[in-house]
Amino acid sequence: MINGIRLKVCGLTSLVDAELADRAGADYLGFVLYAKSPRHVTLARFRAMAARLPDRKKVAVMVEPSAAGLVEAMAAGFDFAQVHFRHDHSPAVVAAWAAAIGPGRLWLAPKLPPEADVPAALLPLVATFLFDAFHAEKFGGSGQTADWTKFRHHREAHPEKTWILAGGLNPENITVALKATGARHVDVNSGIEASPGVKDPARLATFVARLAENRI
Repeated sequence: MINGIRLKVCGLTSLVDAELADRAGADYLGFVLYAKSPRHVTLARFRAMAARLPDRKKVAVMVEPSAAGLVEAMAAGFDFAQVHFRHDHSPAVVAAWAAAIGPGRLWLAPKLPPEADVPAALLPLVATFLFDAFHAEKFGGSGQTADWTKFRHHREAHPEKTWILAGGLNPENITVALKATGARHVDVNSGIEASPGVKDPARLATFVARLAENRI
């Protein structure tokens, strides 16, 4: 935790960058298991790294997986699964995801069009939601800025839930983003990269410094 804010560094593809995130104070290390992502890490690759990864919580980032796929990921050594999906996906399927891996381990990242809020049927299913920027063709990872007003609305309407702010965060906008949203959990990825899947130590250090300077 940095100045009261929990940090997830996502899109990690190497031990070098996982160790960099650890030294920076990240609470969570995110690995993208979605094959269409430029930051894709296979489950076999994660297993090969797992024993040498820092002792931080690991998050499997997936897109509309099967329940069996979720179970397999958790068995590989992940602590949480961050699942991206269409906002009108069946609540019964989402409930099956949560049941498959156990209480508290599923983070939901619904793909919300501009006119849509998090469906009420999803709220009782999990404790944690991640807000990413909407992109018609992509499930997260676009580098675009999320709807900060919508994030704040949800956080204030449902303070019993954990709300993670993602989408286009970087050293240049994180201070303004925190003030606009009141977020206390943030997810950074492309905004601290030298290239897709390769983190930039200087940009990560600056991002963390901005978190430390934030006035809660």
